[in-house]
Amino acid sequence: MKYLLVSILTFSCTIVNAQKAISENFNIKKGVAIEGYDPVSYFKNNPKEGSNKWQVEHNSITYYFSSESNLEEFRSNPDKYEPKYGGWCAYAMGDTGEKVKIDPDTYKIINGKLYLFYNFWGTNTLTLWNKSEVILKPKADNNWSDYLN
Repeated sequence: MKYLLVSILTFSCTIVNAQKAISENFNIKKGVAIEGYDPVSYFKNNPKEGSNKWQVEHNSITYYFSSESNLEEFRSNPDKYEPKYGGWCAYAMGDTGEKVKIDPDTYKIINGKLYLFYNFWGTNTLTLWNKSEVILKPKADNNWSDYLN
């Protein structure tokens, strides 16, 4: 019984620490993920700004939605809709491992996951990502896991 209790407490602490690592490393602007964009709307090929009228907190991260139905869709499977790499630029995460801001209108869905990109001052990193995705994606995955440990 004592072993079971210690195992449960250890597991619980691991989950809490993982959620804390995610929330501390997430790209948050004005307290909201994806600069207030609706994460579900990306999967409908129509990124839209959300509203604080429809919001939810998941893993200590606040998300806005453009409709109640999108909010409910997110609630049914939040891991599906959360952006990769904490919402930071996927290209930068793969290239240098840095957390770089994004343009919420510049994105790509890869294997059912949302990737966001920097697109300012004439530099669209989605274009660069597309040229080297096979190399950059595993590097980005590895660099992101370093942030979470």
